[in-house]
Amino acid sequence: MTTAASIDALAGRVLCVGFPGTSLPAALAARLREDALGGVILFKRNLGALDEVAALIESVQGASPSRTPLVAIDQEGGRVARLGSPLVKLPPMRRLGERGDAALTERCGAVLGAQLAACGINVDFAPVLDVDTNPDNPVIGDRSFGRDAETVITHALAFARGLSSAGVASCGKHFPGHGDTDLDSHLALPRIAHDRARLDRVELAPFRAARGVVPSIMTAHVVFDALDREVPATLSRRVITGLLREELGYDGVIVSDDLEMKAVFDRWGVAESAVRAIEAGCDLLLVCSRLELVDEAASALVARAREDEAFAARLADAAARVDAMRARFPAKTLRGAALLERITSAGSAALEAELA
Repeated sequence: MTTAASIDALAGRVLCVGFPGTSLPAALAARLREDALGGVILFKRNLGALDEVAALIESVQGASPSRTPLVAIDQEGGRVARLGSPLVKLPPMRRLGERGDAALTERCGAVLGAQLAACGINVDFAPVLDVDTNPDNPVIGDRSFGRDAETVITHALAFARGLSSAGVASCGKHFPGHGDTDLDSHLALPRIAHDRARLDRVELAPFRAARGVVPSIMTAHVVFDALDREVPATLSRRVITGLLREELGYDGVIVSDDLEMKAVFDRWGVAESAVRAIEAGCDLLLVCSRLELVDEAASALVARAREDEAFAARLADAAARVDAMRARFPAKTLRGAALLERITSAGSAALEAELA
């Protein structure tokens, strides 16, 4: 049976949030102390010199005495890389797919993972599992390993294994596939009209293969006519629970893409989107910029859980999945000479030379 206090904590533990500046805001530190926040996501706006990054992450970890928080980042390679030197500079993932060397791709994940882990980062929102079939796609392109499902499967899973070998959770994105959109869901709501047979053959194939390899999967703010014509995947129980969880048998953590993106925010707002995403089957919700929206999302989840026992049970299930991933990928930040030595010894110089 859930109490009012436990519902408040559960609602916070399904949130992974972004914030302005290079220090942890007091409001988020308080949530971490109360075990009422799943973790944080870092962007370039939060990141200074290497030791400053380590100090920030150490403050996040230190504010959460009872559980390791999730400290997440988008560090794919190419144009999506929040951290620069001295971490390894990876090319766009398309280059790795074109090289055709899965062992090299896995080594890229392992080197990057070792460096992220040394900083205290335990979740990398990578690899992209989208198949790049649309040359006019404004958001995926060379972030994808290739234009066919087999190439994406081979290299994305290799990259994920590399990250996991270093103690960093990978996150495959964006389910059920963002590769054939002609709109950017940061700005608008894309729609894909392919029939189910095409989705099974192309878009869904990498996500089907990810079961048991990739510990988390991120959803797409995209409407798929063959799956649910009414709402984007993130908010669709048919897509998240019916397809990903039940039909494909995926048992990892399901992460929503940022609920502040216009594809969902302009239509449902953060409060309604948060409730709908948990109902759909998501476990961890991203709210990536505005702190007031974190409170709005948490309050909406609490209110719904207090009036609906079934929703409270779904919220508890989501939080338990997030807690399990936090336990599986503990992180400890190194500082000073020890941090720089670990970054250097990971082998990024030799890897960059091989990739050149």
